[in-house]
Amino acid sequence: MASLTASQQVGEILKSPDDLTKLPSLRKRLDKENVTVQAQLSNAVRDQLAATRDGLRRLVEAREAVDRVEREIRAVERLVLDDGHGQTGDGKTGIAEFRKISRVSFIHRNLAQTTSMVQSFQEISEKVSVVSSLLASDIEAGVYNSQHNLLIVHYQLIELEQFKNETIHQAKKTQSDRTLDEVQAYFQNLDQVLSVFEQHLWEMVESIIDIVRQGRTDTVVKILKIVEAEGREDEKAAAMKLIKRAKGDVAARFKSMQAEARQFKHYRQKLLATLRQSISNSFDEAFKQASDDPSTFIENLGWVYQDLIRIESDVVSCFPPDYNIYAFFVKQYHINLDARLRTIVASAPDASVLLQLHAWVKEYKVSMKQLEIDPDWTDPPLLDGKEQELIDDYVGVIVRKMDEWTANLMRDEEQDFIRREQPPEVEEGGAYALQGAVIMFQMVNQQIDLAADSGQAAVLARVVTEAVRVMRSTQLRFLTLVQAEIKKNVERPEESPPGLVEYVMALANDQIKSADFADALSARLEPIVSDKYKQVIVGKVSEAIDGYLDIAKHCSQALLDMIFHDLRSVTKLFFAPEWYNNAERPMPAVVETLRDYLSDYQEHLNSSIFDLLLNDLVETFLVLYLSALRRTTKFKLPAAIEHIRDDIGDVIGVFAEFKPREELEVSFELIEMVLQMLDAGKEMFFLDYWSFAKVHGPNLSFVEALLKARDNLDRSSVNEIMEKIRKKVKEEGLEEPQERTVMNKIAEIKGESIFASFGFGNLSTKVLLS
Repeated sequence: MASLTASQQVGEILKSPDDLTKLPSLRKRLDKENVTVQAQLSNAVRDQLAATRDGLRRLVEAREAVDRVEREIRAVERLVLDDGHGQTGDGKTGIAEFRKISRVSFIHRNLAQTTSMVQSFQEISEKVSVVSSLLASDIEAGVYNSQHNLLIVHYQLIELEQFKNETIHQAKKTQSDRTLDEVQAYFQNLDQVLSVFEQHLWEMVESIIDIVRQGRTDTVVKILKIVEAEGREDEKAAAMKLIKRAKGDVAARFKSMQAEARQFKHYRQKLLATLRQSISNSFDEAFKQASDDPSTFIENLGWVYQDLIRIESDVVSCFPPDYNIYAFFVKQYHINLDARLRTIVASAPDASVLLQLHAWVKEYKVSMKQLEIDPDWTDPPLLDGKEQELIDDYVGVIVRKMDEWTANLMRDEEQDFIRREQPPEVEEGGAYALQGAVIMFQMVNQQIDLAADSGQAAVLARVVTEAVRVMRSTQLRFLTLVQAEIKKNVERPEESPPGLVEYVMALANDQIKSADFADALSARLEPIVSDKYKQVIVGKVSEAIDGYLDIAKHCSQALLDMIFHDLRSVTKLFFAPEWYNNAERPMPAVVETLRDYLSDYQEHLNSSIFDLLLNDLVETFLVLYLSALRRTTKFKLPAAIEHIRDDIGDVIGVFAEFKPREELEVSFELIEMVLQMLDAGKEMFFLDYWSFAKVHGPNLSFVEALLKARDNLDRSSVNEIMEKIRKKVKEEGLEEPQERTVMNKIAEIKGESIFASFGFGNLSTKVLLS
């Protein structure tokens, strides 16, 4: 945007007459800004003048230096061209004299070097011995104590090593292997001391953090001084070698044995490499101390934060800034931690470890942020930031474990159920029991408790869903098992071991117990999850509860089926010719069979299942009895009515041993209505029928069969009565009752066998498969 002119700026400020009142304050603000700008300009001009003045001074100094060099070169030139008599000739004499002087200087220098080398050879043994003694004193003191002699030893070793390198370099020039071997053998003691020193130095580097914990930061500083000193020596040697490789007169004239003899040590790189290895060893040792247990290792990882805090507070100040040592340590700890966690994940750990690991990775992110660690230092994040996949792995492990445990549990339960070599266990109170429910819910509760400890409702919901899936699968297997065993007991009784009734009772009790466990689980989880997941968890557990109750219901039905299977031959005599003979009446045998079964059921069944079974038994008996009555072709009246009353009296008597008589009388009121229709005359029949129909529906086919079986009514009377009934039913619009009754079940039997209608051995799996 282009800058505004003065008039435009005034226009922007004074947009209305009221703005004129702001002129005094506006003038003060502009004056203040003007003073500030002038001060800034003055400072800038002053700095620029100072820089210019300094530049001029440096140019003058450079000019003077150039002049001095020029004068020196001219003086050398005059010296070279001097003929020896103070006159400047053609230069040949002067050059010759200069070469003589240079030669003498070279000889003198070599003589001095030879003398120094001989003296060094004479003193080296003593010096090595002294250095070795000082070094041994520090080593004996231990790395965690003060290293008084460390720098002195290093200084001496630098000189001795330099002498050794130059000597060996000279020996190599002789091209004599014998000479070289003798020289190298002479320095063996020095080599040993150098090796011991380096070993001691790197041992201290490995223990830098522990050394700092002991308050010996001075030792760390000494280590860094040694590393830096060796680094400078490496740089010197490198520079000298570069010069010797260069082309030109300078390279030709440059001579230095030190440049060629120096062996590069790269102490800085070795220091960092040793620290890397030390950090890796720390993680290995931590895992070893945890007895190779991933859970314990993760639980004890707090030492990582403690080390980083110690490094920032005490170690960083010991290192030169260009090391960026804090970033180095953080990165190495992060890299090694990531490697160990990946190893744990790859080892297929237990589900609890995956959950613990997921929680720790989340905590690590928070802790590193609290420590104000640069995010770039921990990039890429642990496990590549895919820690959420641990939850998928966790659920996968849970699924595999629960499937595995369930398969083993069901294999044992099924074998016990099929073989029935031992009777079921008997609980306090006499109820039969299996161990499946207890074991199943111990397993389920253990996994759900771990999921709940994660603090993630989504994880808990997934685990609950998988647990319910396992429960439903066991329910289906038990249902299939009961069907198969009952079918075998009916069709091939010789292959069916005894004790099926007892095991079915035990299974029914087990299902009720499982439903109670599931209900307790739902009540325990509901308060600890949000509404978002509460509906999922409660809904899934409710499915499992319904499934257990369905299996219990099917077991109850199976127990009823087994009762009526035993009564099959006896109940076929209902309303047969033998039925009219008191001596051959089938009902006493029926009553005794019912009493035996019900006594056993009452003693060994869960009370709620027994109550359900008893109600179903009463209803089933009514269906069976009235179905037989409907199929009768001829009643001998009034004898039939008396026999029916005797039968019902006997049955109510046995049922009354287990259920209040008042409730039974309500159930058997239907029989009384049927008896009234059997006994009613032609004119009064409709009244008795209408009382029956208003409760149980029209049931025209049943009533017609009843009328036709009466031996005191002819066909025309039956037709007349039925015509009147149909007309009245149509006029009144009488329909079937909304709730299913015994008469509805009788109507559904139609032409099939009475016992086939009970579906013996054909328990429905529809509910479990839905």
